[in-house]
Amino acid sequence: MTRHPDVVLRPARPAEATALTGLALRSKASWGYEPAFMDACTDELTITPDRCAGRLVVAERAGALVGYAELDGGPPRVELRGLFVEPGQQGGGVGRMLFDDACRRAAALGATTLFWDADPFAEEIYVRLGGRTVGRAPSGSVPGRMLPRMELDLRA
Repeated sequence: MTRHPDVVLRPARPAEATALTGLALRSKASWGYEPAFMDACTDELTITPDRCAGRLVVAERAGALVGYAELDGGPPRVELRGLFVEPGQQGGGVGRMLFDDACRRAAALGATTLFWDADPFAEEIYVRLGGRTVGRAPSGSVPGRMLPRMELDLRA
């Protein structure tokens, strides 16, 4: 468990799947996407109880879920499958805390590289966190939409 002022990072619980799905959808919508776009993203952003029992870590503040980060795959390249922060908590360091923790967890798994497909609006945020854009990848939700493929060398 990691603590930072009043935020605690801990493993997700299967019973939190629905709440985490709602958090992801609210976080994604905070970029101003239209309802039809959000509908197209719902399946991809749905968290299942099984995923909560895996490598999904939540950020909790005063008993409320305020963000999560999920890892997938194995070394040498581990994927940051998702990182979402509750809109009212964005800009307050929760995302950085989750990202730094995901980097530590990936390195502990033996990964030398963390990679992810970013929302285009979040690309600059990830660059500030040390990530670099290495290409483009197709969206899993919207045919024809391309996302920034990003990575971070964990050996640096």
